[in-house]
Amino acid sequence: MAELTVTALRVVHAVVGTGSFTATADLLGYTQSAVSRQVAAAESAAGAPLFVRGARGVVPTPAGALVARRAATVLAELDAVGKDLAGLADRLGGRVVIGAFPTAMWVLAPRAVAVVRRQHPGLTIELREASTPAQLRQLSAGRIDVAVIGVGADLPAYDLDGLRRDHLVDGRSLLAVPREHRFADRGRVPVAELAEEEWIVGKGLRGEPQFGAWPTLLEPKVAHVAREWHARLGMVAAGLGITTLPEIAAPAIPAGVVTVGVDDPAWLGRAAVAVTRPERSTSVDAVVAVLRDVARELR
Repeated sequence: MAELTVTALRVVHAVVGTGSFTATADLLGYTQSAVSRQVAAAESAAGAPLFVRGARGVVPTPAGALVARRAATVLAELDAVGKDLAGLADRLGGRVVIGAFPTAMWVLAPRAVAVVRRQHPGLTIELREASTPAQLRQLSAGRIDVAVIGVGADLPAYDLDGLRRDHLVDGRSLLAVPREHRFADRGRVPVAELAEEEWIVGKGLRGEPQFGAWPTLLEPKVAHVAREWHARLGMVAAGLGITTLPEIAAPAIPAGVVTVGVDDPAWLGRAAVAVTRPERSTSVDAVVAVLRDVARELR
């Protein structure tokens, strides 16, 4: 059998996936005639037709399906070679310890760590969950390198003097309600409708900020108090009340719970910020850059 080129394999794989020479040309950035030439070269090398042309596109023959299936494996391995070579060229190394407040640990911080490991395989990343006050103490003591903290009008005015701050994301606060709740299908509700709701609130150590009743309610009806988020959201799913939730945690809510926005001009939400010591390594710079990128994707 004559040699099948990488380009021909890539084209055959794309044609099987799209069912069209035209769509393949758009996908790969080729002209349609170039796609046709590559398919013809692949058929010549294979010694058999790879596609049946029809009015609605093309369908792979058994030979075409076989070549496309093998091409997927070959192309994946070639892509992996490129990533491995990039990893060898990446000179970042060492260990970076990231702290994050509990709801940032649900989605933001883990996704960022996964990206860092792919982009910088020489870096060792350790992730620790802690409240904002605890993280700032650990940062000052040199026990963590990056503190992902929450800031907002309802939170203490943390002393960040002398520390470097990188804004990650402005996050709305949402309601977490049972799927059967009267708010569940409304998308957004006015704050005035929250007054009669029963709330499940957080309980932490002294000085640790918690989510709970909507922050502008003067006298919320607190039905239950729980320390851990999984317990709070379990109560919500069971219909025992509702709670507030930062927007960055919304992708990780459990089954039986839905999120709802609140129209409240008096509440601006909270922000997530990456705090580091003023002098930081290129490795820490790289980690903060990934945190910013992942946070943008969560907006």
